[in-house]
Amino acid sequence: MVHKLWHQFPQVEAQLKALQPYLMETVKLPSQPIQDQVLALLQSGGKLLRPGFFYLFSEFGDQHDDDLLRAGAASLELLHVATLIHDDVIDRSPLRRGVTTIHTLYGSRNAVYAGDYLFTIYFKEVLKTTHELAALQLNVQSMRDILTGELEQMKLSYKRTVTEKDYFHEISGKTAKLFWLSCRQGAVLSHSDETVTQLAGEIGMTIGKAYQILDDILDYDGQSQKTQKPVLEDLKSGVYSLPLILAMKDAKHLFKPYLAKKDQMTATDLQAVSQLVVRYDGVEKAQAKASKLTQQALSLIDQLPELPVKTALKQLTLLLLKRDE
Repeated sequence: MVHKLWHQFPQVEAQLKALQPYLMETVKLPSQPIQDQVLALLQSGGKLLRPGFFYLFSEFGDQHDDDLLRAGAASLELLHVATLIHDDVIDRSPLRRGVTTIHTLYGSRNAVYAGDYLFTIYFKEVLKTTHELAALQLNVQSMRDILTGELEQMKLSYKRTVTEKDYFHEISGKTAKLFWLSCRQGAVLSHSDETVTQLAGEIGMTIGKAYQILDDILDYDGQSQKTQKPVLEDLKSGVYSLPLILAMKDAKHLFKPYLAKKDQMTATDLQAVSQLVVRYDGVEKAQAKASKLTQQALSLIDQLPELPVKTALKQLTLLLLKRDE
């Protein structure tokens, strides 16, 4: 079942419906229990945003090989899911999209192996789209940037001196790079011109940054039904995101007694920090930065050729700003 977000975009919705059984057939892991868990994650209601953006940008080119595009879309979702599995190990998350995480059921080592195995399937799908060395190198470099972003997050773990610059550097690799790759690959694999290809990457990077900020805001809004993971999980695992960073600028002394406890913070401590973030306008300020990035993305979309898909891209970008679904 494709997420209801795509009901407003019938062509992409149809492409994503065709993608889902293809993904299920593509994922073959040596361990049946772990494979079942990966398949459960793939079926658990993810928005398929990266393949969705990929398909939208493929409309700017004049080449539309359905098999090639399906492999390209699948590669992006597989890369995304692999990073989620690794994220859950690092963050010790018990749930992902309402599904018990692999490391919770089968241990961290097996979860890491599962994520690594999905990386190999990702490259298998990439090879179905191209054999050009430059294109393969682009995917290798993108995956490297994404993993570097994860390492940057680990380096900043429990770091009370983390800055806004640190945050944006980290999410540019961790989250935004995959949006960059998704939008750009859609343009590339459909043989769009170079101007569109470059714009696609910029749009993806900008939307990816805004999307991550909004995801981080939900953690402090206490809306686990939207994030589908426990509230304040990032804070508990030492990930200090933008709402906290912005709130601390005006009241570091109030946050220090709680954050100094690191992984020993109690549920009461976590709630106290969350209340401080709201009180010192961390959520509001982060929302303003997400809105500014979204407007930047819309301005970049305005520079794309005048095709019907351009309107769809604007509509989708505005829907993501709300993050209500």
